[in-house]
Amino acid sequence: MAGIGEMDTESFVSLLRKVIGESKYVQNNPPELVPEEDRVGRHVLEALQPYGVENGGPLIIQHVSYLKGRGNIIVEYPGTVDGKILSFVGCHMDVVTANPEEWDFDPFSLSIEGDKLCGRGTTDCLGHVALITELMRRLGEVKPKLKSSVVAVFIANEENSSVLDVGVDALVKQGLLNKLRDGPLYWIDTADKQPCIGTGGVITWKLHATGKLFHSGLPHKAINALELCMEALEEIQKRFYNDFPAHPKEELYQFATPSTMKPTQWSFVLML
Repeated sequence: MAGIGEMDTESFVSLLRKVIGESKYVQNNPPELVPEEDRVGRHVLEALQPYGVENGGPLIIQHVSYLKGRGNIIVEYPGTVDGKILSFVGCHMDVVTANPEEWDFDPFSLSIEGDKLCGRGTTDCLGHVALITELMRRLGEVKPKLKSSVVAVFIANEENSSVLDVGVDALVKQGLLNKLRDGPLYWIDTADKQPCIGTGGVITWKLHATGKLFHSGLPHKAINALELCMEALEEIQKRFYNDFPAHPKEELYQFATPSTMKPTQWSFVLML
């Protein structure tokens, strides 16, 4: 997309300052903190609506809400060839929580230290929201002739999975992202400052063991549930690491963590 020129740094920083200024109100940790993603979304819409079809521009803009104040935004710049499409998905308008007392600066406002931009959400993910908004704004402004349509999807409720049918899951259910399957899709949510060529997935699992209490004078008749779990886990891990060894290029690509079967939570119930 060289034809649209370089990014307008001043415009980007101005937009980033606005959305970081909303970060206090889009912290996602229900039930205590329920984000209002529309507070971020309104800045995205204000930047893009002047280039929307309603105002004579090329951008097709949809604001899709399933809960009040918690909308998603789908923006499309149409290409010239039917069926050719490129999409950017995953820019989410909520953030994880931040305790200002634990920060050296105000996390809920943008601060600039040299070439460093600081504030809750600069890399996860309000910075991406601002960046892709600027890309779509520039497309709407310059109107280059592209064969492929370009679609950006800004989503709600990425940082929490206890409340469903709010963000991208609801968009997929409704079929609003179906046509994105016809071309490359980039998930724009790497929480760092360089391109990400791979990311970790997760499959949750649970191992349950039931033991048996017995008199301490006859410990050999007791069954220790923790020992059962550890013995079973040893065999499970042995098979897992044999089936999924470290990839030979993990070091080259600097993967932070390999495939692992490590248990991360334990709980027990005493049954008398």
